[in-house]
Amino acid sequence: MPCKIEDYGLIGDCETAALVGRDGSIDWLCWPTFDADACFAAILGNEQHGRWKIAPAEAGSKISRRYWGNSLILETRFETKDGTVAVIDFMPPRGKASDIVRLVRGINGRVKLRMELVMRFGFGTDIPWVKKNEDGTGLLAICGQDMAVLRTPVETRGEDMTSVADFEVGEGETVPFTLTYGPSHLAVPDAIDPEAALKDTEDYWKEWASRCTYKGDAPDLVMRSLITLKALTFAPTGGIVAAPTTSLPEKLGGARNWDYRYCWVRDATFTLLVLMNSGYTEEALAWHSWLLRAVAGAPAHMQIMYGIMGQRRLLEWEADWLPGYEGARPVRVGNAAHAQLQLDVYGELMDAFHQARVAKLELDETTWEVECKVLEHLEEIWSLPDSGIWERRGGDQHYVLSKVMTWVAFDRAVKSAEKFGLDGPVDRWKRLRDIIHRDVCEKGFDREQNSFVQFYGSKLLDASILLLPGVGFLSGDDPRVLGTLAAIEQHMMRDGFVLRHDPREVSEELQPVEGAFLACSFWMADAYVLSGQVAKAQELFDRVVAIANDVGLLAEEYDSGAKRQTGNFPQALTHIALIYTAHNLSDAKKPAVQRSE
Repeated sequence: MPCKIEDYGLIGDCETAALVGRDGSIDWLCWPTFDADACFAAILGNEQHGRWKIAPAEAGSKISRRYWGNSLILETRFETKDGTVAVIDFMPPRGKASDIVRLVRGINGRVKLRMELVMRFGFGTDIPWVKKNEDGTGLLAICGQDMAVLRTPVETRGEDMTSVADFEVGEGETVPFTLTYGPSHLAVPDAIDPEAALKDTEDYWKEWASRCTYKGDAPDLVMRSLITLKALTFAPTGGIVAAPTTSLPEKLGGARNWDYRYCWVRDATFTLLVLMNSGYTEEALAWHSWLLRAVAGAPAHMQIMYGIMGQRRLLEWEADWLPGYEGARPVRVGNAAHAQLQLDVYGELMDAFHQARVAKLELDETTWEVECKVLEHLEEIWSLPDSGIWERRGGDQHYVLSKVMTWVAFDRAVKSAEKFGLDGPVDRWKRLRDIIHRDVCEKGFDREQNSFVQFYGSKLLDASILLLPGVGFLSGDDPRVLGTLAAIEQHMMRDGFVLRHDPREVSEELQPVEGAFLACSFWMADAYVLSGQVAKAQELFDRVVAIANDVGLLAEEYDSGAKRQTGNFPQALTHIALIYTAHNLSDAKKPAVQRSE
């Protein structure tokens, strides 16, 4: 039985990441980059396709864990009848190769432990050839393009296609294990000093965390969310993946299982604001630069998501040999939604660049030229139906948020031109902005429900309409916004959490019904802040952060009935939304106000 999704901790080196279970297992790792196919483990819960476990030999340990301060050094303690041992997991700042270090330290007594390592590549299909290292300190595994090296002073042996080791650790003793990846055509990567690597990693995160300027409520959760966001950043390019995993189900046992190891444009403005407002200008500028490079080219070819290096061909296929997490199938690699028309991304892009100018980031001189080309294209297509923010695969509609974000695109163009003296057809943009505003208010608002709806002509609601006041389309105290909040409270809340889809909708695509989409609850809290209902906002914020796991991590969704986190994990958008709402509740400089002005 795999660990629950929320039972994992995250480690990483800002180029890739791994998930560590409470039971001492590393069940998911992609080498050499987030979206590579050289997977050490195929998918969470598929132990036969890759796993690295270090734990006491006898079952029944009392387990506790923590991060070392504001770092990605994860310590898991096992308290047994014979003593206590700690497994310290981390990935040091990237050198020439990617390393995972596991230090097994004796705290008291003497504990017998067992290591089990199942190495598989290619999403579990490729079994490597394994032999002893030349110096006798571990193993060398090679398969096609991939090579992994295990270094440890402990004697290892093979059992049933698994590398195992039995050893003991006493008080004050440390046994190191280092697993290193490298391309198989190159020389075996040099060994690192595990203890020196631990100090380097601790120093790296200590310095990075010291740059945080956030002084508001829930500082530990905000800091952990910022660290998670940094961990999901591919440092060489500045791209930030939505999650380090693929195919963790939105509904346990369901089929809505997507690959999130890509960078979504729609997260751009939220990401920029939380980074800039928290003191991480360098990361914000790197994200902006990634955006500019990724969308460069013909605006008609702009996508909703890209690979970490700006890749555009994210073809989706199914790994049909994998049973999936707790039987949730299919397991998908790639994401077909990258080819959808989603109009909201144009507004996100324009808003992100505008907010960067307001914050006085030093933008590339070609940024405005790119924006003007995007607007020329948007003038031609804004009135088309699209797939919407939730990437529906059942046919396009005139989604309200999509239309609102086209309004945002022209609104931010006007503001950038007027505020920063940039050249452009401002009068034409103003006319288009007014036309779109009237169109949305006439066709996207249902007077009978006194609420904005999912798409033109629909009676159903949609959590994305909570963003209308936050992007400045209407003020937070506008009667139509207040009516929308009341309608969502009535129809789209389950056990105090906000759903993203209206549960009154009967759709084969949405069956079985998923849990609450966590970012949406934060969006509602933001809307409460803008409407002056701060007490409600604080109550909702507190309710959501209370379901974070013991090391402060959150997935995409929450099944309040099963009391389990679901979806890909940890989810960047959830943690971005947490930081954003925390600022709104705590700071004089509120990002929801900044964005809506």
